[in-house]
Amino acid sequence: MANDSAQITQQTPEGVDFLSSSFLLGNVGAPFVIGLAVGYFTKKVLKIALFLGGAAIVALFVAEYYGVTTVSNTGLQDAANTATNMARDSGQFLVERLSRITTKGVSAGAGFFTGLKFG
Repeated sequence: MANDSAQITQQTPEGVDFLSSSFLLGNVGAPFVIGLAVGYFTKKVLKIALFLGGAAIVALFVAEYYGVTTVSNTGLQDAANTATNMARDSGQFLVERLSRITTKGVSAGAGFFTGLKFG
């Protein structure tokens, strides 16, 4: 019996070794890298969108200054709220989709948030 307790392995009843490099690379490594790439890309796109949106707002302010047009403060705030809600919804969609890559989705989600941090 003492010999049986020394024979404990890391395998599940199905025979899958959760600590093998092939299992970890396929189920933890690759989803993390996918999430990292998506998070990095998302942050870069968000920065570009904010830059272009800011440039458009400054152009509107300059046009208003020279009397070409008038800018409604409530309309500007409504547009900003709409853009914020769209960004939030797309972020939730990406995290939800990445969580379906593996059974637990933790690795891809962690990669996504790491990509947002590094982007």
